[in-house]
Amino acid sequence: MSMLSNLDLIRRVPLFSMLTRDQAQAIADSVVKRRFRRGEIVVEQGRKSNALFILLNGKARVLTADERGREVILAVLEGGDYVGEMSLIDNEPHSATVRAEVQTDMLILGRTEFARCLPENSSLAYAIMRGLVQRLRHADRQIESLALLDVYGRVARALLNMAEDIDGQRIIRSKVSRQDMAKIVGASREMVSRVMKDLEDKGVIDTLENGSVVIRELASAPDQ
Repeated sequence: MSMLSNLDLIRRVPLFSMLTRDQAQAIADSVVKRRFRRGEIVVEQGRKSNALFILLNGKARVLTADERGREVILAVLEGGDYVGEMSLIDNEPHSATVRAEVQTDMLILGRTEFARCLPENSSLAYAIMRGLVQRLRHADRQIESLALLDVYGRVARALLNMAEDIDGQRIIRSKVSRQDMAKIVGASREMVSRVMKDLEDKGVIDTLENGSVVIRELASAPDQ
């Protein structure tokens, strides 16, 4: 571990660069240091850790995986980077897994202490932060879909994301443009049209006269 004080370490982290000295000292007094071994999980996708993890040195990978265990690397973190802030802001499970690539030292800040650095829950700034986190989570899902799912799977996920629960049914109220869907899932318009036609033929979705779509059963990508 570095011989620098916690305050010195905190000052080196861009996330805390705008804090006053008293605020930075309060954070420094609250963090704990931990060493993660190579291959050790820092945070796990789908779970909550209720902490912010700040890398002092070493390297960690941000990963997402499907049910078959296939992984996509979303980012590589190094000294000064941090993870866990999205879950702390919106109180949702982690959108990805973070694994130490080499022996890595981190500072860990708990939820209560982290919350003291945030604006009031009712403020515009906090609402904007939550909105940004939602966009980041959506971006993670999009990257995962493009990397791990075939066109059927990507269309299925996109339809589910667009649908609303209305009177016990999953319904997309606006017309689903094949061109827009093609841009969302990264495929040709012709391929998306074939997939949508196949889903209709199988009774998985119904396209109504007004263009809205009723999803009958679409828990996962259909088998081909």
